[in-house]
Amino acid sequence: MLTKRIIPCLDIKEGRTVKGVNFVDLRDAGDPVELAKIYSDEGADELVFLDITATVDKRKTLVDLVTRVAKTINIPFTVGGGISTVEDVKVLLNAGADKISINSAAVKRPEVINEMAAEFGSQCIVVAIDTRSVDGVDFVHTHGGRMPTLIKTQGWAKEVAERGAGEILLTSMDHDGTKAGFANDLTSEISSELSIPVIASGGAGNMIHFKDVFTAGKADAALAASIFHFKEIAIPDLKGYLDKEGVSTRV
Repeated sequence: MLTKRIIPCLDIKEGRTVKGVNFVDLRDAGDPVELAKIYSDEGADELVFLDITATVDKRKTLVDLVTRVAKTINIPFTVGGGISTVEDVKVLLNAGADKISINSAAVKRPEVINEMAAEFGSQCIVVAIDTRSVDGVDFVHTHGGRMPTLIKTQGWAKEVAERGAGEILLTSMDHDGTKAGFANDLTSEISSELSIPVIASGGAGNMIHFKDVFTAGKADAALAASIFHFKEIAIPDLKGYLDKEGVSTRV
């Protein structure tokens, strides 16, 4: 088994890290620069920084905050929120991000994935997919999960991979913030179909959930926010547990 990655997510609103249940009722979870340093020191494999208001407010991602976070850590770092052009990507990579994440912009104009991958390489391009089940069918949602589309999740995942995405960040809106476990069936289905890594997001509540998403869910990486921000699970403890359960993580 390839080593699995543990990725804390910093959801940013107005310069602070926040985390809500099902993307609403946000509560303050601290200073992003401080948190980034803690996670880097604790052994997180990567960080994801999403300005969750950026697309909705038509604002660009907070470049200075990215610069500050990137200066404090020595692990790979993905930035998302309001990114829609090759120029946006250039600015953020120059500010210190290792990868960028796009969601709404890719749904609106899928060719942008090809353009970004051609300019910067697939390894820099993460396509985030927010998915919700509607009458048993998984559909893509945009604008921070607020706007439903008629695009089926599995087909979209295949398309973004073909267009040059280097990774998919798959967030189950039904599971997000519930702490009831990841969407293992959907994650497994997409991961089995594609050759690029799938990061599972939404639903982490305990260490067993991580084991399950890596085994049953076939995820390459697992992302969580509140359980790390509020110190419910420490990353060294989680890696120790996974190791005992036969799931290999990066040391």
